[in-house]
Amino acid sequence: MPFPTRRPSLFALLAPGILVAATGVGAGDLLTASLGGAQVGVGLLWAAVVGAVFKWVLNEGIARWQMATNTTLLEGWSRRLGVWVRWVFLVYFLLWSFMVGGALISACGVAGDGLWRLGDPGTSRLVWGVLHSLVGGVMVWFGGFRVFEKVMSVCIGAMFVCVLLTAVLMQPDWGAVLQGVVTPQLSPENLPWTLGIMGGVGGTVTLLSYGYWIREAGRTGQEGLRASRLDLAVAYAATALFGMAMILIGSRLQLDQQGAAVALELAAQLGDVLGPAGKWLFLVGFWGAVFSSLLGVWQSAPYLFADFYYLGPGRTKPKALADSGPYRIFLVAITLLPMLLLWLSVQQIQLAYAMMGAFFMPLLALTLLLMNNRTGWVGRDFRNSWWLNVLLLITLLAFVWFGWRGVGGG
Repeated sequence: MPFPTRRPSLFALLAPGILVAATGVGAGDLLTASLGGAQVGVGLLWAAVVGAVFKWVLNEGIARWQMATNTTLLEGWSRRLGVWVRWVFLVYFLLWSFMVGGALISACGVAGDGLWRLGDPGTSRLVWGVLHSLVGGVMVWFGGFRVFEKVMSVCIGAMFVCVLLTAVLMQPDWGAVLQGVVTPQLSPENLPWTLGIMGGVGGTVTLLSYGYWIREAGRTGQEGLRASRLDLAVAYAATALFGMAMILIGSRLQLDQQGAAVALELAAQLGDVLGPAGKWLFLVGFWGAVFSSLLGVWQSAPYLFADFYYLGPGRTKPKALADSGPYRIFLVAITLLPMLLLWLSVQQIQLAYAMMGAFFMPLLALTLLLMNNRTGWVGRDFRNSWWLNVLLLITLLAFVWFGWRGVGGG
């Protein structure tokens, strides 16, 4: 008598989406959203919602391609659009990895310093940043995917509970909040913040990592696509709430610091408004956000590098990509090399890399429009529907327009 098939647990069903939310929501979202809220106010709330919708559309397209072809999007770019796409992406990816890695290490240093200072502030942030990077690298190297999932779940739980509760305790004007969500406010001076929030919320290049996580989960075919739509919807709903919460918190405070030090200024001001409990609540949430993001990037970025390596001629991709030499080499590199940025003064890096990531979005949207509409490539059952094509086109045009205006197009 055959054993009955066990239905996957709710955690197993939502795990890839949890990883997307935990990795995509990090120092960039937290600091850019809070600074944007302080500069512009609740009029930016709509940008967090729209950014999350755009990311759902893009990640659904990534899952659609993979479910249809059983290949990653990076493989699809190389085989269908030409080798040049792969090399252009590699240059962008290496630069992105170095910048984001440095920003995350710096942010983890600030988070650790906020929770427990070790000596003078400069030394404390340096020590905590190095420790977080090394611990993250060791956990990814030895822990395996299941340990990674569980640690990320704990971090994201701390992150969302603490930050959302802090926003509620600030007692915002809920009428103004509703207006900020449904009534977009745009002006030339606010465009960089709008672009930074829309581009940064929910991740940028890390969207490509979703394909490797759903492969770890064993998803295939239409059933796999339906599961991805569900877990991505949950992930980006939570991501939008987080981004809105940070804008709300920032809108109630006056922030003057630059870089990751904004988080400590936020915590101090929250302590004045909400008392010591408010300060520590935010610091724990900030730590959960930045360490989960670091851990997610450390685990996922090497997938992309290893995938790139094995697309070369005469190379056979191993079944367990995370055990391969290229994966391990890049893991060591991203753990160590971005530490160099700890000794540099990087002004407004959280806004800079969020905007840099936003310029990746048009390329992703354009290729999904081209690739997922080719019946010969994805089959009739996996072709984009008309409404997905409309949303992808809106995503493409929005990021192109905001990017052009944000860099001085007028």
